[in-house]
Amino acid sequence: MSRTVNKERPGELRNAIVGYLLKHGLTNLSLRPLARALGCSPRILLYHFGSKEQMVTEVLAQIRQQQRMTYDRIHAEDLTDVYYQVWQCLSAPDSEPLFRLFFEVYGIALRQPRRYKDFLQRTHQDWLHAIKQDFSSKRDPKEAEAMATAILAGFRGFMLDYCATQDRKRLDRAVQLWLRGLQSTFLNQ
Repeated sequence: MSRTVNKERPGELRNAIVGYLLKHGLTNLSLRPLARALGCSPRILLYHFGSKEQMVTEVLAQIRQQQRMTYDRIHAEDLTDVYYQVWQCLSAPDSEPLFRLFFEVYGIALRQPRRYKDFLQRTHQDWLHAIKQDFSSKRDPKEAEAMATAILAGFRGFMLDYCATQDRKRLDRAVQLWLRGLQSTFLNQ
């Protein structure tokens, strides 16, 4: 007797894996304890994801997609206001565990770039492409990419500092100063 394929199972697993990784991190991740916590076998995880690295890449891609949906709902008069609201979302208490996980994975991926090649490409390209959309109609494509790079690098730096220090007041002021500089350079031209 053959089993019917549950097409929702990979999504259910990804959601459960997000919770597990937020609680336990990636550094000591092993498929056996993860599978046990999810009520499945390591074989099932490998069946759905192919490898541990691919599983992590897909889980983080899902988190990015959820973040994108949140950011896509932000509307303001000018990009400076939009990006300050993005900062407010990024630095909200419920986002911090996601960024701690992101920075943990990013550090591991930098040490093992072959194993995490997909993650490194996607986490970089997905966000650059999304941010570039704000400028592509007004700018030369190379200039739009440079602007998107400055914004992505800025937010990642501020979030790394926030995760390390929790100094929201200092960072709010720094982000406002940074956005004013970006605005005078290219945001509202």
